[in-house]
Order: sequence, then structure tokens, then C-alpha cells
Amino acid sequence: MAAPTPFRLILVTAPDLETARKLSRAALERRLVACANLVPAIESHYWWQGRIESGTEVLVLLKTTDERISALQHLVLEQHPYDTAAFVVLPLEAGSPKYLAWIMDSVRFPE
Repeated sequence: MAAPTPFRLILVTAPDLETARKLSRAALERRLVACANLVPAIESHYWWQGRIESGTEVLVLLKTTDERISALQHLVLEQHPYDTAAFVVLPLEAGSPKYLAWIMDSVRFPE
């Protein structure tokens, strides 16, 4: 079994593209992520306050490292309009060495 990597994929849902872009830009400017992909018009179905609800949202995929998760979560939850924002962390078990090196380099602060 391969050793775990420090790379993570974060899933966040947003109510609209404007919010998704704002969150993505803020995370990029703070070097908390290397990349943000916005997947518009996903259809979400979920339990909320004892009822089944549904709506259209934007899925934000954020690529980062373990080291940046805490600060990223703080940023997203602080700036997100939802009371209970989705912030789900998935491990990136493998990837091309060049791509993973790019993620690592992108979240480092310039010296």
C-alpha cells in the first residue's frame, strides 16, 4: 500500500456562480488552494430542518494540501452565505508527479 499523500480535494457547494467565484478567488489570493474548479447547475437534494429540499447549486472543487485545510475551512465558513456550508475533505491518493508538485508549489507563499 502506498504512503498517504498530503494532497486533498475539497468539495464545497455554493448557491450561485457569484458566491463560488468569490470563495475561489479569496482562497487563491491567500494561496490556500492551487486550483478551483466550478461546476455550475448541479441539482442538490438534501434534508434541511426536517424536510427534504432541492435546489440548484454550484459545486466548487478545491485542490490543496493538508497544511492549508484549517485556514481554508475557516475562510470558506466565514465567507459562505449558508448557515451550514458543505466543506468535505477527500484524500488525493495519487496523481501525476508533475501535477502534485504544481499543487505543492502553488500553495507555498513566495519567499
